[in-house]
Amino acid sequence: MTRPSTGLSELARLGFAELREARDRIERLVAEEPRAESLVASFARAPDPDAALRHLERLVERDAGGVSRLLDGGAGPRLVRVLGASSGLAEFLTRRPDQLAGLLVPLTAPPSPEEYVDDLLAVVAGLVGDDAAVALRRRYRHHLLRLSAWDLESADPVAVLPEVAAALADLAGAALEAAVDVARREVPFPADDVARTRFTVIGMGKTGARELNYLSDVDVVYVAEGADGLEPGRAVEIATRLAVHAVRAVSDLSIEPELWEVDANLRPEGKDGALVRTLDSHVAYYDRWARGWEFQALLKARPIAGDRELGERYVERIAPFVWSAASREAFVESVQRMRERVTDLIPADEVDRQLKLGPGGLRDVEFTIQLLQLVHGQADDGVRERSTLAALSALARRGYVGRAEAAEFDRDYRVLRLLEHRIQLSRLRRTHLMPTDDDDLRALARGTGLAGSARELVEAWQGVKRRVRTLHERLFYRPLLSAVAARPEEELALSTDQAAARLAAIGFADPRGALGHIAALTGGVSRRASIQRHLLPAMLQWFADGTDPDLGLLAFRRLSDGLGESYWFLRMLRDSSGAAHRLTTVLSTSRFVADLLERTPEAAVWFENDDELRPRSLASLLDETHATLARHDTPEAGAAVLRNARRREVLRLAIGGILGLMTIDELAAGLTDVTTAAITGALALARRDAGDIEFAVVAMGRYGGRELGFGSDADVLYVYRAPDGDETAHRRAVRVVAELNRLTADSLVPLDLDAGLRPEGSSGPVVRSLTSYRAYYDRWSLTWEAQSLLRARAVAGDEALRRDFTAVADTVRYPAELSEQEVREVKRIKARVEAERLPRGAEPSRHLKLGRGSLSDVEWFVQLLQLQHAHAVPALRTPSTLDALAAAEEAGLVSAEDARKLHDAWVIASRARSAGVLWTSRTSDVLPTDRRQLEGVARLMEYPPGSATRLEEDYLAATRRARAVFERGFYGLDEAPTPTG
Repeated sequence: MTRPSTGLSELARLGFAELREARDRIERLVAEEPRAESLVASFARAPDPDAALRHLERLVERDAGGVSRLLDGGAGPRLVRVLGASSGLAEFLTRRPDQLAGLLVPLTAPPSPEEYVDDLLAVVAGLVGDDAAVALRRRYRHHLLRLSAWDLESADPVAVLPEVAAALADLAGAALEAAVDVARREVPFPADDVARTRFTVIGMGKTGARELNYLSDVDVVYVAEGADGLEPGRAVEIATRLAVHAVRAVSDLSIEPELWEVDANLRPEGKDGALVRTLDSHVAYYDRWARGWEFQALLKARPIAGDRELGERYVERIAPFVWSAASREAFVESVQRMRERVTDLIPADEVDRQLKLGPGGLRDVEFTIQLLQLVHGQADDGVRERSTLAALSALARRGYVGRAEAAEFDRDYRVLRLLEHRIQLSRLRRTHLMPTDDDDLRALARGTGLAGSARELVEAWQGVKRRVRTLHERLFYRPLLSAVAARPEEELALSTDQAAARLAAIGFADPRGALGHIAALTGGVSRRASIQRHLLPAMLQWFADGTDPDLGLLAFRRLSDGLGESYWFLRMLRDSSGAAHRLTTVLSTSRFVADLLERTPEAAVWFENDDELRPRSLASLLDETHATLARHDTPEAGAAVLRNARRREVLRLAIGGILGLMTIDELAAGLTDVTTAAITGALALARRDAGDIEFAVVAMGRYGGRELGFGSDADVLYVYRAPDGDETAHRRAVRVVAELNRLTADSLVPLDLDAGLRPEGSSGPVVRSLTSYRAYYDRWSLTWEAQSLLRARAVAGDEALRRDFTAVADTVRYPAELSEQEVREVKRIKARVEAERLPRGAEPSRHLKLGRGSLSDVEWFVQLLQLQHAHAVPALRTPSTLDALAAAEEAGLVSAEDARKLHDAWVIASRARSAGVLWTSRTSDVLPTDRRQLEGVARLMEYPPGSATRLEEDYLAATRRARAVFERGFYGLDEAPTPTG
């Protein structure tokens, strides 16, 4: 009876692409071997069903009986899967059909190294020449066939990849063991001399690490030694011939193709060096001549054939060189450059296809892990692993790599290796390029189980590449690596007297106290302690580079205690580019930040992102404020949240300012906006029981000019408006002011709302109605009050009232003309301020606010110009001192040179004032005379270390020049007048 043809749709479902040809082949195959019909469904599991069918047909033609025996034994599906995965193995079976029997009994697990060695030695026993080579290669491929079948049949090829790679390395080592055994019978030397020649083959790279590919070069180094009186030179001579003959056994031309290339180019001096050396010669070379990359290559060295005792001695002797290599000058940078050179040398048409060398490829993972091992393995033998994945696991376990990052790297590395394995297995050829042909990609997707189609596989691969490259760049270029690499020994002695002396030498004033902090940070077995043990040696030097290392270390300890085992903090310190260095810089430079950060430890996350350390817009701050108000029913609860938000934003600006991420203008504007957001929120809370009165807050002084610094008071006026006849309005407005002051009070970061610039000063009511302000300014206002209004800017409260107050202020502060008497009054008051308000004993040249040529001089100079000319020059109508100065220069009211002198003095005084607060966490208006305090201020102003005197000279020179401009332009005299009245 004729068997009905398999339908084309069924063949398509099974994965065939050449449907009609496949149908015809199946019909011929079944006609030849009827039991083959049971195999048809098995093609669904073959990576390339068309290829599997072609190879199966050829095998039946070559040895129908052998195929029948496999079918009888139930191994047909296994055969189909192998044939669909590897044309190389299919060709081997066609060439050696007797090897089909190797598929009858499946492996339950890969054989042990000893089992491979015993088996291969047995097949070459007594053989030499081509007979030995053929026997060895045939048996090697027998084992390769069985291992491949086990790999292909595994339920999770990604999971078993390390076992497969280890077995491939073991099989390669066994092949070289057998090849050395053959070589000892072949070399033309007296048998006694050969027997006295100790010879070992050291596996390098993936062979040494037991992570070999299906078809890869086997990197080796040869070591020899004479025994029983054999001269070293004679031993090397014989061993060299042994090496040559062993290589012939696995790779010379023969009727059975070569296995793989044996590459000895990692030996001392590379291709130019002797093929074989004695152990002492190896050690001497590594001691005197080896370069950094050679120690990286030795990381995976392992004896794989020959004299194992000699091989173990080799590994033991070179280990000290390997694990001290990272302390060499610029070692980390040299490894980083070498990785970059590898990428640069890839041909342009291969870069995007490279699984191994390209960006996001295997080398990114391997170089990253090897560099981390070499750096941290100097002092921590817990990371001294040969294999990539074992090393990655150890690095994660010891805290050098985050658990999440390690898991991601592990999975992606396995995926890349699986792709590489399947590509190489396909033709048993050494390649690391992803195919471009759709059929090849489809077969690869099916063979790996990673995707259902060619397109999905490429997308998955691209995702792996992106993740690998991102993580590689973050870990491989860690700024801490170079620092840790250069100081491995410091970690070993942090609690000794020697360590205390070293801490004192680098700048710690209290080295014993510092050792106590270090012990607290690194003690115990927690993950945090482990990570900090590795990072602190480098961070201590960074603390020492700051102005107050003791403060920095104490603050870091408190911050670490506050954050505990927080994963993100530990990851940031270890992985983030520059975050740890920034943190140490700030903590050892600013007590203000150290105090705030202790209370807001979660803000440490900002150190790894510049954008988080820039001023937030007023709009975003107000959005947060309104959201806070909506969530809280009681004024106290809302005020507490607003207070913490203000502290947080002030901290953000302090850190950003110290790190130089914003200008003085941006910093001042940022502090001003934070203050406005806090007042806006507190005012909304304070008004909840105030009835229907309108209320507004008007910023004055530096606050009005958007020129706040750290520690600046917020000068304000309060204004309200109520319906006619409302006799309780003023009383309610006073309560709003009192409540506003209560709700904004903050002992940690004071927000002093100073209403001293109100009409009549401290003698006048703290809040007035708009009508009262208008009446007062119309009848009673003095010139100084008009001057104070120059920087008035309504910032919070009812919008209509704010506009109306601004209109009233404009009628006062921009007069059509300023009489000579009024000009004299301004000058008289300024002279009086200089004489009476300067604190007793304060040196006029060093007072940042009221001193000669300082803030007050520049501001009064500019404000007089505004009073005189703003009516005619609209650009002068600005609350900003520097904007008004620029407008005056543009209008020709002050020369460019004089404007520059005034600008420079204002800026340096403003910066020094804020820097003093950041340094001491206290407000001070005097440039310090104490050298240490002055140095702290100088460092915060971005002067280099040791610049206290330079800052002092710069400040005094700038203010001296500004004072000369002020006296000439403000007083119109060479000397200031004597105040009267």
